[in-house]
Amino acid sequence: MTKVTIYNDQYRIFEMFSISHFIVLLLFLFGTFVLFFYRHNLNQLKWRPIEIGIALSLLFFELTFHVWLLASSYWNASDSIPIELCSISLFLTIILLLTGKKIVYEWLLFTALLGATQALITPVLVYDFPHIRFFYFFYTHIMMIWVALYFTWVKGYRPTLRSVGKVFVFLNVVLPIVMVVNKLVDGNYMFLSHKPRTPSLLDYLGPHPWYILSLEGLLLLLSLVVWFFFREKGNKGNDHKIHDKS
Repeated sequence: MTKVTIYNDQYRIFEMFSISHFIVLLLFLFGTFVLFFYRHNLNQLKWRPIEIGIALSLLFFELTFHVWLLASSYWNASDSIPIELCSISLFLTIILLLTGKKIVYEWLLFTALLGATQALITPVLVYDFPHIRFFYFFYTHIMMIWVALYFTWVKGYRPTLRSVGKVFVFLNVVLPIVMVVNKLVDGNYMFLSHKPRTPSLLDYLGPHPWYILSLEGLLLLLSLVVWFFFREKGNKGNDHKIHDKS
């Protein structure tokens, strides 16, 4: 495997669909199946200390990652500010674990399943196992998805059609803010300035800036798909049994 030398240390460069990538994807699928098939058993357990522990671990990973960037002189305003979609999802995950707010769940369910899932399949990543960047990337992205699914399957949260509207409004409020930041720091947060250099879904959505409009339409379509599969079934008119946390 190709290697890159940094500060006299040897690090393997991450390659998509390499052995390390496949192992992570298999672990992710295994954990997802366990979460689904044992959801009723897991519902009987006391999860509050674990929820807080996962939230703190995500915050620790985020802080550690930025400390590493600073210590390695890699931190740069053009690409290190945590305003990527997955970074936003990470903070939503932490807030949801700590507060249990329904609206945070609604935002996270869609951003995690649509954003973090795509990131797991086509990672924008340089360093392979066992670099800290490798652990940070996969741990945080997997936890975003698992936490959203945990609140759905184990805790009984469910999206509604209004949830689709809420996440669409939320992202379109964030979008112009990120665009302004991109202009100020010459960045490419959320890939709003240009497509990533590695293969991704954006390659099929047209040239810049038209792929942004394509993403808007795709976001709406896929959000409806997520709502359809995760909506409350057989209980029409009932938003959610814990609506008091909205």
